[in-house]
Amino acid sequence: MLLPLVFNNGAPVPESLLVDTLKELRQRFGAVSWETQLVRGVWESSGRIYHDNLTRMFVDIDDRPEHREFFESFKEKLKARFGQLDVWITSHSIDVI
Repeated sequence: MLLPLVFNNGAPVPESLLVDTLKELRQRFGAVSWETQLVRGVWESSGRIYHDNLTRMFVDIDDRPEHREFFESFKEKLKARFGQLDVWITSHSIDVI
């Protein structure tokens, strides 16, 4: 998932919001990873162009309906927590060797 480092009004996101998100994911799934590199994005909605500075968090978990349901609900929580129109969460199949 991509999470903002800056709110839409330009104010920095308090690191505590990111830490809270990490804790929730670790408590739920036992592990979480967080990239420290900056991910930049640009996108348009309703004629307005947004520029994002983002960080990426991820968990490696089994593809189960209850996990998908969790993330669908968690997405709404994150949108409110970070004051976002949307939060980008993706799911990919992987093979762990």
